[in-house]
This record gives sequence, C-alpha cells and structure tokens, in this order.
Amino acid sequence: MSPQPMILSSSEAGGSNADHNLRVDGQRWLTFMNSNMNWGYKTAPQENCNDREIDYSRGKGLGGSSAINFGVYTVGARDDYEEWARIVDDDAYRWDKIQARFRRLETFHGELPAGIDGKYANPKAEDHGSSGPLHVGYAGEWERDLPPMLDLFEEAGFPLNPDHNSGNPIGMSVLVNSSHKGRRSTANDLLTPNPDNLTIITTSPVHRILLEGSKAVGVESNGTKYLASKEVVLSAGSLNNPKILMHSGLGPRDQLEKFNIPGLRDHMFCPIVYTRKEGDTDRAPFYGDQKIMDEALEEWKRSGTGPWSKFACELGIGWFKLDKMAEWDEFKALPEAEQQLLTKETIPHYELLTHFPIHWFIPGFPTENLNYSAFLVFYLNAQSRGEVTLQSADPDAPLKFDPKFLGTAFDRRVAIESLRQIFRVAKHEGYTKNTDTMMAGPKGDSDEELLDYWKQTISSSWHMTGTVKMGKPGDADAVVDSNFRLMGIDNLRVSDMSVVPVLGSCHVQAVAYVTGMTCADKLIAEYDLA
Repeated sequence: MSPQPMILSSSEAGGSNADHNLRVDGQRWLTFMNSNMNWGYKTAPQENCNDREIDYSRGKGLGGSSAINFGVYTVGARDDYEEWARIVDDDAYRWDKIQARFRRLETFHGELPAGIDGKYANPKAEDHGSSGPLHVGYAGEWERDLPPMLDLFEEAGFPLNPDHNSGNPIGMSVLVNSSHKGRRSTANDLLTPNPDNLTIITTSPVHRILLEGSKAVGVESNGTKYLASKEVVLSAGSLNNPKILMHSGLGPRDQLEKFNIPGLRDHMFCPIVYTRKEGDTDRAPFYGDQKIMDEALEEWKRSGTGPWSKFACELGIGWFKLDKMAEWDEFKALPEAEQQLLTKETIPHYELLTHFPIHWFIPGFPTENLNYSAFLVFYLNAQSRGEVTLQSADPDAPLKFDPKFLGTAFDRRVAIESLRQIFRVAKHEGYTKNTDTMMAGPKGDSDEELLDYWKQTISSSWHMTGTVKMGKPGDADAVVDSNFRLMGIDNLRVSDMSVVPVLGSCHVQAVAYVTGMTCADKLIAEYDLA
C-alpha cells in the first residue's frame, strides 16, 4: 500500500504573477522594475563605495526572484559543491548527487541556430536532463555580432568553453538561459499545474513562526494563524528569512540581543560601455524605433518568435582565474581553507559577460548611442561578510541590509585585477577598429583609478546568500543542519539560498533550485513519501 500524499500549503507574500506578458524573453531585463513584483530593497550606505545605497531587488509573488531575474541559468563549479559537502559533512551535497538533481530538474534544449559553429556550444548529453519541468537552453536566434565577439575573446587569450554547466565553468561560453521558445521560465513552472495536495495562499506575507515551547506549529500572516500537522518549511530568502526568525524570537541568543545576523554574501559587477561604428550591431534600429518594438511584441504574442526572442536573449559569458593570485599578499593572508578552495581546478576568480542591454539601466541613456557594446565584469569569492539588522518591531518593515561591498583588501584586489582583464578584449585591435568612444569606464588603468570606478558604479548581482547558514552541529556560525532543520527548534526547516554555506561561482538561481530539491529529497526519504 502506497503512503498517502502529505497535505501541503504555501503562503506567498505577493501575487500570482500570472500575466503571460511578464515572460517575454528579451524583456527579462525590465521585469524587475515592476514594483508589485519586487520588494524594492536598498542596501545601507556602503562605506567602501562612496556611501552609495545600492539596489537590492528581491522577487515578490509566485516564482519568487525567478519571476524577476535575468534568466541566467548557470550551475557553477563542481568544487563549490564538494566544498559544501565538506563544510556540512554530508555527501548529499557532493557534485555527483547535485548534478543528478540538476538533470532531474531540467529539460535542456541544446539546439543551435542554423549556421552557428559548434565550437561555441557543444554540451554533452550526460551533463543535462531531458524530461524535467524547467525548460532551459540557447536562444533560437542570436545577434549577429555575438559569434565575432566570442572569436575576439579567443584571440585575446580567453579559451572557449563549450558548456559552462558541465561542472567546470572555466572559459568563455554562450549562455544557457532559463527560457525556451522566447518564453522565460520561473520556479512557478515547477508547480504548474498545481498538485492536488497543495494549497497556495497569495498576498499573505508570513510575519512570524508560531511556537509551542521549542516546537514550530505553524505561521501567522496578516493576523491569521495557519497550523502545521507535520512541519514548517521557511523559504523567504536570504533577506526575509532573518526578519521572520527574529520576529519569532528565533536565532542565536547573542545575535538576537544585538538584533543582527552576520553572514550575508553576494556577487558584484560593474559595466564597461563603448559606442560602436554604424552597422557594427543591429541594436540601434531595434531599440531606437518604438514602432518596430511594438510590432515585435505582437509577433512574440502570436508565436514566441521575432526580435523579442533574439535581442538580449543570448549572451557571451565566461569565468576565469587570475593566474598570479597565489602570489598576492592579500591571498596569503586568507585562511588556509579559503586558499585551498580558490586554487581548485574549477573555481573561477572573476566573470565577464557581453551583450548586456545597459541602456535600460542608465537613467537618461542617450538614444543616439544605442549602437553600443557593453561588458559586465564580476568579481567572485568576496571575503567580506555582510549583515542584516533588525530595525523595527513592525514585521512588515524591512531589515537593514549591509553587504559590506569591497570590504576587505582581498576583495579590492580581486575587483581591480578583474576589471583590468576586460581590456584584453576592449583594447584588442579586432575590437577597437569599430569603437567610437568609451561611454562608461575608468579614467585610467592604475589601481587607484580602477578601484575608484568600482566605487562609483558597483552593483549587486542580487545573489544574496548565507544569512541562515548550514553547518555541522557545534559550528559557531551554523544555524541549520545538513537536513535543513533549524538547530534547537523542532519541526522547522529553512530551505533556500539563505542556508547555502558557499557562494557559488555562478548566477545562483540554479543553486536555489537544487537547494530546494535537496531538501525535498530529504523530506521524501524521512517521511517515506511516494
């Protein structure tokens, strides 16, 4: 006799996000601007970034942050997961187990547009899934200057990687998108249609966990109490989980007394932008003509094809190492475990991204300069640890978020050297022959000028991680165990990016998915669910 299905309910702070028009692939860069889908958070003034308050967007509603993210589907480095398994002493997080979950999760569409050389993308079938609920893959049509850009990277000494999702991201790739046939995928697709045993309650933010002694028995939302017969699983994210826990009186006593929780980690980036000679790209004729964009939207609504399934839908993306890092004093000052991780084969130190639609992100971007080329530079493995701090007794008030960007000497050195690398391409004769002017970039190439540019332009990658960190019992900074249980509390688990103890070498939506799957696998095994 099969076990009866567990009866599940989910309380979601935002709405259903059901509008089909929110899924236009080429407009993925605009979706986060919908205020009803975004918590609209900002960081505290950043001490090392000219006291700037930086956008800290988080998704609100079904799909969470996958409903407003930029569709970058990257799984990271196998050594990240091996490190996760080491930290928590649980083989469930080793790469072979994690990759098997990724294969269950995805239906991978690896077809390339006609005429595209297989050297740019040549994934192996064994590294991908073919029957999962999340559709990912390459755009059906690419902007014509993307392959030549990849060739430039190769000529400048950046090796090509035929599949950044193989477990080794090192090299220049084309992006695997969380989209298919012009339509963005979100986490809500994994529950469409809704299972019969699941009830979803929208516009109902959880304010606190209900406790009986040291046992979680439910949650409270908008003055209504919802009781759990088995367990409560909290998945409100790295910025909202600490708020719910602290308003419930949960967390390490010394942290609650100070009203802050340390451990926040993130990735950061800055843009480099050049105007190009007329005809070098096709972006100006499209983005510069509202009539053409409107007609393209109607085509997308009919068939999911056309320019809105092409422009800004396929990017160049790559991860690389800084060859001389081991010689830096800043590196030698790191703890031994960090040094060992940074020198592992698949762990990159920075990321480069091309074909980013920067005109949507710079206020007042001049329409006469739409014929441009934009790069993003990311520095990885930041050693600074930010914190989230309780500011109000009101459970609807946001916490204070202080990620402490550029907060250590190592972070600043990696940022400087990462930014320096993009000029291997930007100053290559194959690129400069079609360059008109630099629209955005540092004044010079000294350490001081490069760091100053970071301070002026740094943005979050919205990859907030680690505020309810997973670890072994007895670890000073561990909040949940490797089975996602909040230490010291019965029947309460936390399952999202807040528990992940390693900041993955990737854009972390895939890590969020596999974290949820791992928690689900553990629950299925524990309760003997069919």
